[in-house]
Amino acid sequence: MMVLFCIMLVWYAGTFASETPEQRLQKERQDIRERFADVQQVSTAELEAWLVDEARIPPVLLDVRKEAEYAVSHLKDARRVEPGTSSAELLQSLDPHRAIVVYCSVGERSSDFARELQAKGFPSVFNLDGSIFQWANEGRPLFVGKQSTDRVHPYNHKWGRLLKEERHPPRKQEP
Repeated sequence: MMVLFCIMLVWYAGTFASETPEQRLQKERQDIRERFADVQQVSTAELEAWLVDEARIPPVLLDVRKEAEYAVSHLKDARRVEPGTSSAELLQSLDPHRAIVVYCSVGERSSDFARELQAKGFPSVFNLDGSIFQWANEGRPLFVGKQSTDRVHPYNHKWGRLLKEERHPPRKQEP
């Protein structure tokens, strides 16, 4: 029995290891879309086109990642919202008639927050499908303040496997 378990474990690890970050992220995106079927999604391509379309009012971009994640990079003009912030705290500062796009690393935290905003009566709330990892993996523009960058905080080891290696910040050297 133990031998069978070990064989299955090696097979599973080999299968997962052979997948690209894009393939792993695609599976996670599908899972999030299924679990948050009531949350509207906007693709990275749709959002990028929306942001450059001068005929449309740009959405409010809300980044619901931690400060350390946001400090590495974010979408241009995104407003950081501390994870766990209640939507009630934002009601006073957001125009309920303006579209809102929420993102995090892969879409879990942002889908949850988008759902909360929808429940509070915001009619035009979207989750960025694949969030900043999808955006970065596709080579779309990222910023640290007003400076351009191509790096993203990997969140942790597990989630970082969904992000292309060249998008990770440089590893710190041990003294």
